[in-house]
Amino acid sequence: MGCSKNLVDSEFMMSKFSAGGWKVEFDSASTNQDVVVINTCGFINDARQESIDTILEYARAKTEGKIGKLCITGCLSQKYKDELLSEIPEADLILGVDAIDKLAGNFGIENVQCLTGSRLLSTPSHYAYLKISEGCNRRCSFCVIPEIRGRYISRPVENLVEEAWMLSEKGVKELILVAQDLTWYGNDLYGKNKLKDLLVKLESVKGIEWIRLHYAFPANFPEELLDLMKQSSIICNYLDLPLQHVTDRMLKLMRRGISRRKTLGLIDKIREKVPGVALRTTILTGHPGETEQDFRQLKDFMVDTRFDRLGVFPYSHEENTYAFNNYKDEITDQERSARVSEIMQIQQEISLSLNREKIGKTLRVLIDRVDEEFYYARSEFDSPEVDNEVLVKNNNACSPGQFCDVRIIDAGEFELSAEMAG
Repeated sequence: MGCSKNLVDSEFMMSKFSAGGWKVEFDSASTNQDVVVINTCGFINDARQESIDTILEYARAKTEGKIGKLCITGCLSQKYKDELLSEIPEADLILGVDAIDKLAGNFGIENVQCLTGSRLLSTPSHYAYLKISEGCNRRCSFCVIPEIRGRYISRPVENLVEEAWMLSEKGVKELILVAQDLTWYGNDLYGKNKLKDLLVKLESVKGIEWIRLHYAFPANFPEELLDLMKQSSIICNYLDLPLQHVTDRMLKLMRRGISRRKTLGLIDKIREKVPGVALRTTILTGHPGETEQDFRQLKDFMVDTRFDRLGVFPYSHEENTYAFNNYKDEITDQERSARVSEIMQIQQEISLSLNREKIGKTLRVLIDRVDEEFYYARSEFDSPEVDNEVLVKNNNACSPGQFCDVRIIDAGEFELSAEMAG
């Protein structure tokens, strides 16, 4: 359940069980399994509810004798273990994060050794997420991740490069780097930022044609990264920069460690140094203290900046966060929902305008899947599941995992239509 970082944890779990002789299925809809493991998310209300609903579904399946053992791991069970022990008696095992070895040990496979970076991919075989660190040292007011996942721990460069080689040998062509905070990478382990050095080594992995960067925290952004992005033919002209807000008072209330002036300066510098870069950001609205004036300035900022990709979330009042302990939550859920809708309406108009500018242009795309009518593909400006798709007329000449040149012939708010070029 939840984010791509949790997905990677699940892939490591599957690899461990597979090495121990188990048949493993990811996200199976069947209810005749010997063991079901639910790797939960506990970040915000909606994600937490999805995890709870899934737990209850399989708890009923166990009561009805349709499955064997039920195990719960991940962020939700890390944060609410006592509550789950009390309320889900059907669960045979409840663990938190970092549960792989404990989980395996409970099924007699604790002595099974997997190669460093060994994973069973749940994504299509041509792309994979590469989680470069665990935890977070930031103390944003609204975020519970540091409490759940702990302090930032970088994975060694050599381990990540080894994992990238293994993924490449499985057919992976696109690496999507993820962490709670990419731009802190290496400071804890090496005493200085090592993200650029890591990327240079990953560029040399044969078979990897795209490297994509997600979750680059804006405060203390390592600007030397931009020169590398500009000169690289492998690092996508794409950057996920979660800003959350833009007014000084809200950035201070959110404890983001950056000002409006520095935020605007960073965006200008990124676009200057990496021409044509697609900027993705995340906005959080309805945080305690957000006034109508703050919200208007946020909308004006979006109109002026014209982000290529944007996600928006309503504030969720999470226990044991700084905001929960120190701020009074006076904004109603109804008002939050209205603000989210306003932001999405603005972004839809921006996205449609930007997409229409691509009509007539030729783009290199990677095909993710195919049906009788279309290839469903992505350009370097789009990450899987969260960004645009390019729908290409099926000419029965290509297959998933292939790169193709296509000509854009039409555009919608969140997708492009194309035909094969040449």
